[in-house]
Amino acid sequence: MKILIVGAGEVGFHIASRLATENKDVVVIDKDPKALKRVSEQLDVQVFEGSGSSPEVLREAGISQSDILLAVTDSDETNLVSCLVCDLLSPATRKLIRIRDSDYTDFTDRLRDDPPHIDTVINPEVELVRTVQRLLEVPGAEDVAEFSGGAIKLIGVRLDELSPLSNMRLTKLREVTGDFHLLIAAIVRDEELIIPTGRDSLVPGDLVYFVTDDANLHTALKLFGKESRPVKRAFIVGGGRIGMRLARALAQSGVYVKIVEDDPQRCNRLAEALNNVVVLNGDGTDQGLLAEENIEDMDVVITVTGDEETNILTSLLAKRMGVPIAVTRINKFGYFPLTTAIGIEHVISSRLSAINTILGHVRRGKVLSSVSLKGERAEVLEAEALETAEIVGKPLKSISFPKGALVISIIRDNEVIIPKGDSVIQPADRIILLCSQQAIPKIEKAMAVKLEFF
Repeated sequence: MKILIVGAGEVGFHIASRLATENKDVVVIDKDPKALKRVSEQLDVQVFEGSGSSPEVLREAGISQSDILLAVTDSDETNLVSCLVCDLLSPATRKLIRIRDSDYTDFTDRLRDDPPHIDTVINPEVELVRTVQRLLEVPGAEDVAEFSGGAIKLIGVRLDELSPLSNMRLTKLREVTGDFHLLIAAIVRDEELIIPTGRDSLVPGDLVYFVTDDANLHTALKLFGKESRPVKRAFIVGGGRIGMRLARALAQSGVYVKIVEDDPQRCNRLAEALNNVVVLNGDGTDQGLLAEENIEDMDVVITVTGDEETNILTSLLAKRMGVPIAVTRINKFGYFPLTTAIGIEHVISSRLSAINTILGHVRRGKVLSSVSLKGERAEVLEAEALETAEIVGKPLKSISFPKGALVISIIRDNEVIIPKGDSVIQPADRIILLCSQQAIPKIEKAMAVKLEFF
């Protein structure tokens, strides 16, 4: 698979990094020589200096031999023109585009059906708001991913010493869960990913990922000593596009929302655009303002300004003042490993949301969605099993999956099956796979060859 990436910023760099480690042929195009130098020095990919909207640059980069074009610069207009030129030069190349301006939202279908025939339009801000909404639906979790239209959830919770599962070996899990089958999909311990076996134990401080459906969510959380109480009051810091979109979405779902923004003109626009939302003009890091607004009565504070340091400091301050949950927007990937150590548990990133969505569309095979686990240590793929698949009709325990790959759920005729060793995959089943980064190339090869795109 050959993939052209227009844009060497954070999103382009990290997608190129992920795909290059999976032995894909990746070419990165950008006008900024410094950005390209970073890519060429750190990644095993080709680079082209120039505009991704230039026909000549796209020709030289090999657009006619490319399977996919990813247009992910910071300019919506450049991305759109790149896709238009690609449509003229190589109509068979699939086109994925990142668009941040909400003005284009109503034209998604037209962009797909008419020139430039864009296959997938990704708005990272929309994806970020969805991520926050999923987190708030499960307040006791640090990470929440949904599959099969929300029918099944992959939940990441921090294990504490009071949990009934603390220091328990997984072979003895059934002694606590009884008839309720709980599948532990992954463990993150000391920044290392563990795809567990029965010999592993759960240790206080672990970030434990488990699989459940909506009907059993409360039971599963209770086993970890977590509550599933709804969020009723939210305090948003930052009234930009993301803050406005998030405030509107939460207010429409019945949450009482306050939003603080330091730009008076922006506050006026927020007040005009948002119904049933309290708009405050001020500094979110001002302890006096937070105390005056009774921040301790809020269920959650969500910091979504454009400055990571402000978001981190505000979240820490709010937690110190009594807010139980702080959701913090961070876009610099270098900060991710530090967040847990300083007390930041719920991290969101528009760039990571965009990367997750893009990866789901560039995977080989019948992959329906893709989500990176915390810190991008592993990926969860939702795929469809076709009749030609070698794994169809066999018990899972008799199938030789690559090391670091695990089937964590099967969806059949709207029924969610948490698999056991004797579970059998049938044609047309939706399968959810957890894969370490090292296992993804082997899984993709199996998906493309053995499973005829799985």
